[in-house]
Amino acid sequence: MTEVLITSQDILVISTRLEREVVKFSLTEVFAMKYVGIDVAKETHYGCVTSQNNKILIAPFSFKNDIDGYNLFLSKFKKFPKSDVVIGLESTGVYGENLIAFLSGHGYKIALINPIETSELRRKRVRKAKTDKIDSKTICKYLFQEEYRLLEQHELSVLELRGICRFRQSLVKQNARLKIQLVSYLDVVFPEYHTLFSTVHGKASYAVLSEFSSPAAISKANITKLENTLKSASRGRFGRVKAEELKELAKKSIGNNSHDKGFQITHTIAQIRLFDSQLDDTENHLKKLWNDIDTVLKTIPGIGAIDGAMIYSEIGNISRFSRPDQLIAFAGLDPVTSQSGNFRAQSTEMSKRGSPYLRYALVNAAWNVSMNNSTFGEYYNLKLAEKGRHYRALGHVAGKLTRVIFAMLKNNMNFNLT
Repeated sequence: MTEVLITSQDILVISTRLEREVVKFSLTEVFAMKYVGIDVAKETHYGCVTSQNNKILIAPFSFKNDIDGYNLFLSKFKKFPKSDVVIGLESTGVYGENLIAFLSGHGYKIALINPIETSELRRKRVRKAKTDKIDSKTICKYLFQEEYRLLEQHELSVLELRGICRFRQSLVKQNARLKIQLVSYLDVVFPEYHTLFSTVHGKASYAVLSEFSSPAAISKANITKLENTLKSASRGRFGRVKAEELKELAKKSIGNNSHDKGFQITHTIAQIRLFDSQLDDTENHLKKLWNDIDTVLKTIPGIGAIDGAMIYSEIGNISRFSRPDQLIAFAGLDPVTSQSGNFRAQSTEMSKRGSPYLRYALVNAAWNVSMNNSTFGEYYNLKLAEKGRHYRALGHVAGKLTRVIFAMLKNNMNFNLT
């Protein structure tokens, strides 16, 4: 074995070099940008801090979704100047809204990231793994290597409008589910019932079913009481004749006079009425918020407060998108590419990725605009002739409308298509 002699001079040189490297590293870390990634959850979030060269400065750590957890989170990187810190989190659901407001109130720069983009980073990893800790590092990596946009102060009010719009959609879906359940109950209890009403969900129909929830109950009902129930709920449209028709139909019904099904019918109607009332209140509140907003979207013919508010709040700041096709992709209106070798599919479905709320509002608005504007109306008829189906044509109209909306918001100009 060869012996290596190290002199005191060698030790001094090595020591000096090490000190220089330490000083150099420290200065780099002090003046570089710091990226803070947050993986948001309902009760416990995870945070991670990296430098601008993607070196981990603070390993992933957990913090609770409460004030103590928020303060713990801030304490981890309070030694860094706020001007050098960018905090990124995915725009998924409501769990991050309080945290965004808290961090914004403390003067930090916040970047909201489309979860589809972070999913692309996850797929590029050799090892397939997904944990809260890994996700927080993935968000840091996204901030490090991709372009991001900082959340602006006025966008916080947009988040509030978005919350109301999504709450309304939740009510609509739950109400629709209850109405489907009610029809399924009627198909068992009184399958012939729908033949006497244009819709079983009308006020007169609900009034009868709330009072008499089975064929047996209707057939035994006092004719005057049944008549008054119909007349009051329909404002005089239905009366004695409809009451007599109901009683005759009930006597011949093959339905099951189960007390349990009748119980479900009356309580389902009570729930539907509650949701109808809540929907009215929510839409009135939403319309008030929409009236206070100054936007060129209001100049588009056929777009009302509901669709307008949903489109406006889901898009947020148009500077998030540099091209109209990016906005179309965000709405999930872009076509799925299907190609292999020389084969290319003649027709493709829309991807349906991105915001389902924005897609719903754009498709709904597209139909209203096509009925109120000749240019869009002609385009709808052209696509209907080509595609042969209403919703396929409507998807193309929604794409055209999205491009128009992009140009309007980018240039702050009113709708001017004849």
